[in-house]
Amino acid sequence: MATVQKPASSSESDPRCANIDEKKRKRMLSNRESARRSRMKKQKLLEDLVNEVSALQKNNTQICEKIKFTTQRFVKMEASNSVLRAQIIELTESLQSLNSILHMAEDGSGYDVDIPEIFVPLMKPWQLPCSTQPICSTFDG
Repeated sequence: MATVQKPASSSESDPRCANIDEKKRKRMLSNRESARRSRMKKQKLLEDLVNEVSALQKNNTQICEKIKFTTQRFVKMEASNSVLRAQIIELTESLQSLNSILHMAEDGSGYDVDIPEIFVPLMKPWQLPCSTQPICSTFDG
């Protein structure tokens, strides 16, 4: 039986083929290195995005806490203002009642009681005797 001899590889015998094989090997190594750099760049981008998400979540949490704190303060101030408004109404009615009693006593007795008009600044805030300035508050949260 005749054995078929395998011809010698062309790269072994031909220097041009050896040069082509060397170019293929270099290109393959270059492609691998390029793919590795691409994966590293992608990994770095992913890490940066994860860090940014974490920072944004932390910032969002802080903003939510400030909103909650401010809302609580607003509700307390609103309740306090409601109490003060009710007190203004009660005190105004009481003052009017006392003035009415005093006028009736004045009419019945004949004595002239001079009662100056009492200025109630909260009833007419646009007529305050002093200049108003905005109240500034800082938040140390």
